[in-house]
Amino acid sequence: MADNEDPKKGRKNRGTSKEVCGYPLSIFFIVVNEFCERFSYYGMRAVLVLYFKYFLLWDDDLATSIYHVFVAFCYLTPILGAIVADSWLGKFKTIIYLSIVYAIGQVTMAISAIHDITDYDRDGTPDNMTFHVVLSMVGLFLIALGTGGIKPCVAAFGGDQFGNHQEKQRRTFFSVFYLCINGGSLLSTIITPILRAQDCGIYSKQKCYSLAFGVPAALMLVALVVFIVGSGMYYKAEPQGNIMGSVCKCIGFAIKNRYKHRSKQYPKRQHWMDWSEEKYEKLLIAQIKMVLKVLFLYIPLPMFWTLFDQKGSRWTLQATNMDGNFGLLVIQPDQMQTVNPILILTLVPIMDSLIYPLIKKCGLNFTPLRRMTVGMVMAAIAFVCAAVVQLQIDITFPTFPSASESQLKLMNMGNTPVTCLLPGNEPLVLPAAQANENFFTFKEDIISVKIVGPEVTKSIPLVKGKRQKLLIPANINDNWLLTDALNSKPQQGNNAIRFINGMNTTLNVSTAGADFGLIEPFYFSNYSQIKYGKAIFTLRSGSQSCEYSRDFGFGSSYTFFIPSTLVIGQDCQGAITESEDIKPNSAHMALQIPQYFFITVGEVMFSVTGLEFSYSQAPSNMKAVLQAGWLLTVAVGNFIVLIVAELAKLPKQWAEYVLFASLLIAVCFIFSIMAHFYTYIDPTEIEAQFMKKVDEDDDDDKSLKKAEIEMVRKDSNKSDKDEDDPGKRTKM
Repeated sequence: MADNEDPKKGRKNRGTSKEVCGYPLSIFFIVVNEFCERFSYYGMRAVLVLYFKYFLLWDDDLATSIYHVFVAFCYLTPILGAIVADSWLGKFKTIIYLSIVYAIGQVTMAISAIHDITDYDRDGTPDNMTFHVVLSMVGLFLIALGTGGIKPCVAAFGGDQFGNHQEKQRRTFFSVFYLCINGGSLLSTIITPILRAQDCGIYSKQKCYSLAFGVPAALMLVALVVFIVGSGMYYKAEPQGNIMGSVCKCIGFAIKNRYKHRSKQYPKRQHWMDWSEEKYEKLLIAQIKMVLKVLFLYIPLPMFWTLFDQKGSRWTLQATNMDGNFGLLVIQPDQMQTVNPILILTLVPIMDSLIYPLIKKCGLNFTPLRRMTVGMVMAAIAFVCAAVVQLQIDITFPTFPSASESQLKLMNMGNTPVTCLLPGNEPLVLPAAQANENFFTFKEDIISVKIVGPEVTKSIPLVKGKRQKLLIPANINDNWLLTDALNSKPQQGNNAIRFINGMNTTLNVSTAGADFGLIEPFYFSNYSQIKYGKAIFTLRSGSQSCEYSRDFGFGSSYTFFIPSTLVIGQDCQGAITESEDIKPNSAHMALQIPQYFFITVGEVMFSVTGLEFSYSQAPSNMKAVLQAGWLLTVAVGNFIVLIVAELAKLPKQWAEYVLFASLLIAVCFIFSIMAHFYTYIDPTEIEAQFMKKVDEDDDDDKSLKKAEIEMVRKDSNKSDKDEDDPGKRTKM
């Protein structure tokens, strides 16, 4: 091991880092820091939209909107972080201070997800939702400020640790750095949904969002501690000033100067940026022109990010209505996002080493802008796939009553079949201890239900916009019970289960994670949420008990009827009857794989190629400006989701997917026209021409000065001769 010295950088701000296998020891702390930070960010983000929907009880549109506002801010704050680091604090202090802000935000989010804090009646639902909403919004603001602020600093700070003699190690570092980003993303989107699916709580058990946010918070604290531990080994460059400030000032001066000279008496200039020549160097102006040319192409790009970032919002919500049983694995809705980083790690080398070279061998000029155009088409195809999947989901959805309708299902609690007459329907025969299969829909407020033999007619009041179930007792002259049924699919893929006691004795029904309590004779229990898989219910009456088991899917609702003929202590399995009120999810999550495949192909062709193209077309000192412009397109794209989600209000989700796909195709057409007229340039060559011209001007200036000096010398020599000539001396 040897001291990591670099004469280029001097020793003023260098730490005491040693080299291990040719690498500065300090970069190992930076790599671990990046992995933990990315795990923290993507882990929290993976479950965020479900937290909005199921914990804060927001509807899909509001949850989607706030999610994308948060993502947009995460891509706006890097601009602020870069300015602060380059102009004021430096990269090291910026990372430290904003990481502290970041960690506080993550801890705040974890606290906001503890339902017991305001669950005063201990029913599992927070009683002061405003407290949780405010706390979560504060946490998200701090996270956006922290993650965005350090985003442009960490990679550059790692690169600063290498000297000029370590160019190969620096390239390897950036490859490992990128691997850490994808590794942290992949692991977190697998682990945090599993943590969320657990039940936790002090007084009542609910989905454990506090743990799903708490683990990323802990990883962020680890990232901060690891980074601080390596403090003494880092090279800490002094702030050198931010190029973005110079660019903005130059552009502002050009606009201001052009406005002052808007009169026709002033001659026009070739480019509006030429109006800044009075104050700024021509080289800087030429560099800004090159950057503006690329930024103009950025104008249509936000639409791609509008579609791409919905994989964490709309697509996750779509997965909640699907079947996640993959045989050996049961996938949570928010775990489907892991398909993206897995495909990224697979497709990037395949595209670079196989697809692009193959296209080149075929003689096709597949330029970067054409790749980006195809990437946008791939994203549009992904949303067409999402629309097709949504149509399949909608087919399996039950038809719930509108605001002007009501629905009714009948159950026969007796031991003999009964025939019922309902308005506008054929006679209905209800077998013993059974319910009819489907709900009947009515427009009336009150309907007459007639039983044939012996004839009994009852007037049944219905509630608009609700589903209800009518319980017909064994003795039809007794009171008939009218109970509410579910008006929507059970949340979070759970199954809503309740029991009806048709016996003369009080029963207690319980299962793991749910207790239906005591059920009075000829009465019903409340709904309880049962997870996917096999559930075993225990029925008790006094000292006698028996068990009933049932396998459940995702998102169903059942009513189980306990007939009067059941003998507790014997086999319950064959005696208990079931009524399926809402069918389980039948559209499989595997149907989402094609849309993830196409969106990932689009990302590889659009995002990776876009950054490569932008960097190749911009001067070396303007990379930060283009990075800021690129991040701005991501932020604008997320704001577009917010606008469409709030304004479109399309009744069908598949229609919204088609709308987004159509918008991207339209924007893609515009972008292809812009790309057709774009002329590729070599910034290095242009800069070299300017530098050569400057050198020639300097040489001319030097020649002119040399001539002036010679003239001065000649004049001086002539004056000396005149002074020596007595005839030319001044007489006193």
